[in-house]
Amino acid sequence: MSVTAAAGTMVVVVGPSGAGKDSVMAYAARHFSGEARLGFVRRAITRPADAGGEAHQAIDADSFRRLEAEGGFAVSWDAHGLSYGIPGETHARLASGVTLVANGSRSALPAFADAYPRLKVVLITARPDVLAARLAARGRESAEAVARRLERAAPEIVVAADTVVIDNSGPLAAAGEAFVSFIASVLDGRD
Repeated sequence: MSVTAAAGTMVVVVGPSGAGKDSVMAYAARHFSGEARLGFVRRAITRPADAGGEAHQAIDADSFRRLEAEGGFAVSWDAHGLSYGIPGETHARLASGVTLVANGSRSALPAFADAYPRLKVVLITARPDVLAARLAARGRESAEAVARRLERAAPEIVVAADTVVIDNSGPLAAAGEAFVSFIASVLDGRD
């Protein structure tokens, strides 16, 4: 795909579990509601639709692998016993000039860089005590599973793109406004 001057930018949001990526993205989605130049990507995940967290396309493992083999995903990866996919249709949306925001994975950043020539990375972080409290409050995993997530070393973020770091240890509004400001700068061509 050739990148034209009108092409939109893919903004991939990454960070450890419990950092509040979904909350920060939802804050921005509310702020930019009705903004035609911006879209939020709905991921396909091999997790039930009612499992909590982000609104996603629930898909069974066999269907996911079939779509993956058929090129239905621009980027796909496995993490924590689940499979995640960014729909291939994102390329057409970006080519039309829309900027997209997607919830990604630190481990999949090289694949995002390969798939999207105009890529910005936003790393949402939080202090370890905040991460632990949020993961426990979700109630999706045992205490042992939460401990394993917290022990997981953060992959080095090395991609051919700018990376913005937003700390979400405090009030959501602070991190949300920082993300909104960043998205506005991308939409206005300042970043």
